[in-house]
Formats: sequence, structure tokens, C-alpha cells
Amino acid sequence: MEGYTACIAQVAEISIQDGRLKVHRITCVIDCGQTVNPRIVESQLESGIVYGLSAALWGDITLRGGRVRQTNFNDYRVLRLNELPELDIHIIPGSGAPAGIGETGVPPVAPAVCNAIFAATGRRLRSLPISAQPNSSEPAEPGAVTG
Repeated sequence: MEGYTACIAQVAEISIQDGRLKVHRITCVIDCGQTVNPRIVESQLESGIVYGLSAALWGDITLRGGRVRQTNFNDYRVLRLNELPELDIHIIPGSGAPAGIGETGVPPVAPAVCNAIFAATGRRLRSLPISAQPNSSEPAEPGAVTG
């Protein structure tokens, strides 16, 4: 993906056993120009990947009577620490102007996971969240994805 004046790529490693998806690792490579503090870049990417993975797997907002049903984390599913896959972050050294890094890690997550699912099953997913796909072999319940 090219955005925020940065170039980023992600690859997900997954397995599906007994109809349950397990995300083992997400590898992320970014060229964000000159990096002043690499650890901040890594932290931003890690948090973006967690946010993006949560949204890809379970990010569904539903309405009832014109009101949002998900009001807090007790009824809006997010990735838990014990479900976090291994994150492998690589920063390409650059001398260009520093690029945006705040949201850069989020957009490539869903395509990376969906491409991994296609590679494993031959089935293309065309909408999100992954858990809402009929016969998706994807997690629909807490604890279904483990790191």
C-alpha cells in the first residue's frame, strides 16, 4: 500500500484447523523515509496491526431501532493479548522526509489475512468482518483466534 507518503506491505501466516482460523504471524515491511525513532515506528505499526486485525475478524457495528448496539468492549469484540500473533516489523532505512506512520499499519491487515485464507482454502472473501462470512472457517466466537 502507498499512503501517508509511506510504502508498506504485510503478509499473514495462518492455519485453519477444525474450522477455526489461527493467525500465527504478520510480517510488515515499511519505507517511511527518515526514521527518527525506530521504536516509535514499530510501536505504531504493532498497534495498527492489532486494530486492523480486530476490525478484519470481528469489526461489525449493528443498529437496532436507530441505535448502535455495541456500546463498549463487553459487546464489541477486539483482539486479546493471548490471541496476538507474532509481529515481525521491518523498517527500510531511508533518507527521504519522514512519512506518516499513525494509521499506516491498519489498511494492509485485512487484505493480508484474506489473501492467506485464499492461499490456504482457495476461497476469496469479498466482505468483512471475516467472522460474518457463511461457512467461512473463521472465528465467530471469543477465543477462536489464538496467537
